Amino acid sequence: MATISRIDLANALRNRFGLTAADSYRMIDIIFDEIEQSLVNGEDVKIAGFGTFKILSKSARIGRNPKTGVPAVISARRVATFHPSNDFRKTISVK
Repeated sequence: MATISRIDLANALRNRFGLTAADSYRMIDIIFDEIEQSLVNGEDVKIAGFGTFKILSKSARIGRNPKTGVPAVISARRVATFHPSNDFRKTISVK
């Protein structure tokens, strides 16, 4: 499994466009901050050709501890989801 860090993304920008290290790191931070703020504000984030990030609100429910079987309350929460675009799905299904 490959992990791509912010540093890897910044280095790709630096190498591809000749940016300084500081500028490329700043650009990556700005992009992720914009995505994060949009999601926090309840907005979907669609990146054309890649996919859509959404926030889903899950209500509280009763679950069970898988080890003991004892019922437990699972609290209400908001979770981030990602749905790949059709182009992205086609790209990854070919390989």
